[in-house]
Order: sequence, then structure tokens, then C-alpha cells
Amino acid sequence: MTMNYSNSSSGMDMVVEIANIALDEFKTHHITRNYTGLVQRYYQLVEEDYGDPRAKRFPTMEHPLFTFGMVAVYLSWVLVLGPLFMRDRKPFQLRRTLVIYNAFQVLLSGYMFYEHLMAGWLNYYNIKCQPVDYSDGPMSKRMLNLCYIYYLSKLTEFADTVFFVLRKKSTQITWLHVYHHSVTPLETWVLVKFLAGGNATFPNLLNNFVHVCMYFYYMMAAMGPEYAKFLWWKKYMTELQIAQFVLCIVHTTRALFSNQCQFSKFISALLLLNASIFFCLFMNFYMQSYKKSKALQENKTVANTPTKADSNNNTATETLPLKLKAN
Repeated sequence: MTMNYSNSSSGMDMVVEIANIALDEFKTHHITRNYTGLVQRYYQLVEEDYGDPRAKRFPTMEHPLFTFGMVAVYLSWVLVLGPLFMRDRKPFQLRRTLVIYNAFQVLLSGYMFYEHLMAGWLNYYNIKCQPVDYSDGPMSKRMLNLCYIYYLSKLTEFADTVFFVLRKKSTQITWLHVYHHSVTPLETWVLVKFLAGGNATFPNLLNNFVHVCMYFYYMMAAMGPEYAKFLWWKKYMTELQIAQFVLCIVHTTRALFSNQCQFSKFISALLLLNASIFFCLFMNFYMQSYKKSKALQENKTVANTPTKADSNNNTATETLPLKLKAN
């Protein structure tokens, strides 16, 4: 039985029923201490009742173990194996590789942005509220296929951090960066398995647009210092990402509190929580970067300010005007 994500008065009854089933299963498996079997049973119940049967035709969609394994390998490389491998080595330049990789991501993100528009958001999707279409119609299948490509794209983005490690750009490997790249493959797996369409794809649409801009910036930066003069808009990238999450929060909040919206309240709450977490993380990163940049600018100003000696041979800072007035 496929899950029907509808907004009905029986939504709370469904939650209570699920909780009772989960408790009964726990009691049964707790007697034999078979907790592995309990997890398997939970997943079986969720997949049977709520999984999209159309997703079974895709590789890695039968169960989440492959995705969890990929995330585990990623974290092992970033946190342990990569630093050990590079400890006694000089950083790799990878200039041509980075240009090609980022160009690929620009094209892929641009394609997915276009497909999100053509498969729903530009044509027949309602921007205020759009339930998931689980039918076998051509547009529904097109969105399903797109969601799977979107999932695969998140696996390819592991390379972002791999290149940072190989180039010894440790300052770029922040907690936010690692968290983001670890969580998104799991989120997009759930998207394909249970929610391939509707409101759940609105964040993907925004994310694709942001990634077109972001990877285009990285591509030009990798082309060499002679292109630095064209990258004046670097400071706006984080602001664009923050704006992305603000739009997600506004869009999801409306669906959550609208009585007319037929998209699941529970899923809307999860989407709102996810967007809020990323908003807080990116805002914190933005504020920390702003404070650091401001401190560096102040230190640079002080360092470049000439000094003069007083009568006791002590030095005093001489404040100079920023601009001379014309006589």
C-alpha cells in the first residue's frame, strides 16, 4: 500500500496508529533482544505502507544501506583516511580537473533546474501547495526520474570535499560543509523513495539555481588568478544560499498552516525543520565570516596607518583622512 500524503482530519489518528504499531513491534522483539530484527521490521512496515513502488526500479532504492555506506566512506575519507594520505605529501593543484568538474556541475544543475520547471513548477504545479502525484502519468514519471538524478547528483558532490583534502584546503572543510554533504544524500534518498514530487521538490528547484551560480564561481576561480577580477560577486554567494532557505521556510510554513493544502502536515513540519536548521547554520557561518573579515580589515587599516614620534620618542598613530576635499 502506497502512502497517501493528504491533509485530513484523521492525520493525528494515523500518527497514533503508527505509534501503537511501533510499540507492539518493540515489545515483541524486546523479549528476544532481537533489535536488528526490530529495525528491519520497522523499515519493512514503513516501506510497505508508505514507499513509492515506482522507485523500486532504480538502483540503490531497495533499501538505504548503500547510501548510508557511501556517507560512511565519505566521512572516513574526509576525517581520517584523506588527512593521513596527504600528511607527508604536497597539495595537488588539480587545476584542469577542477575546471572540468565544476563545469560538469554547472551543466548538471542547469539541466535539473530546467527539468524542475518543465516537469511541474513552471507548468501545472501550484506554488502555494502541491501534493505528490503518485500516478503513472508522463509528467509524474518525469518528476520521479528527475528526483533520482537529483539524488545521484548529491553523491557526485562528495568530490567537493575530496578535492579540498587533496589540495590541503583544510579551512574550507568546515563542520557546516561536512554536515551538509553528509545529510543531503540521505534526504534525497527519502525524497525518491517516498516523496518524488509536489512541495518536497520546491527546495530542489531553488538549490539547483544556487548551485549553477556556486559552481560557476568555483569554475572561474579554478581557471587562474587572471579571472579574479570577474569574481567580485563572491560575497553574495552565502547571501544567496541564505535567501534560498528563507524562501523554503516561507513556502513550507504556508503549506503547514493552510487548511486547504493537501500536502502532508507531518512532511511539511520536517521540511520546515530541515530548512530552519540549515538557515541557522548558514547564518552562523555568514556572521562568523563577516566578523572575521571585518577584523582583518581593521588590522590591515591599522598596519597601513603611518606613525610619528612625539617629544619623548613615543609613537602615536596619525589619523589620515580617507579622501582629500577639493579646494
